[in-house]
Amino acid sequence: MSEIGFGKHDHSACISGALEAAEQVCSAQGLRLTKGRRRVLEILVQEHRAMGAYDILAVLSDEGFGAQPPVVYRALEFLVSNGFAHKIEKLNAYVACSHPQEGDHAPVFLICKSCGIVAEGDAPKRKSDLQQQAQESGFVIETTVMEAEGLCPTCVPGGEA
Repeated sequence: MSEIGFGKHDHSACISGALEAAEQVCSAQGLRLTKGRRRVLEILVQEHRAMGAYDILAVLSDEGFGAQPPVVYRALEFLVSNGFAHKIEKLNAYVACSHPQEGDHAPVFLICKSCGIVAEGDAPKRKSDLQQQAQESGFVIETTVMEAEGLCPTCVPGGEA
């Protein structure tokens, strides 16, 4: 698994890198990263945790944006459909993609039930077993969501402080 995200990192570089990657992908694909979509993505990247639409709306409201729920949901739909964010089904919330420039990939999400941080990694090789089984039965997989809940290194008793 790579790019898990529980480790220490330069958070400002993380934010600027994610936004730059999104801008490059949008430019290459002729997509519009509007001010609102960009700000929603920036909020997700800043938080490093899954956020519900109303959590994002609260941040935007605090900043003076006159955003309404449909505006946030449309921004999230754009971000998810273009690979800049993922929906965490278990939490009915969203998290920024840790490597949007890779296009279609098979992420696995590790969700800390204590602090709420969500780390994205690559799906284990067993996903190919699922794909093979589906193919053999004539089933076409459109979406696969792999989520695990537990404790991150900081929240494990005796873990990092």
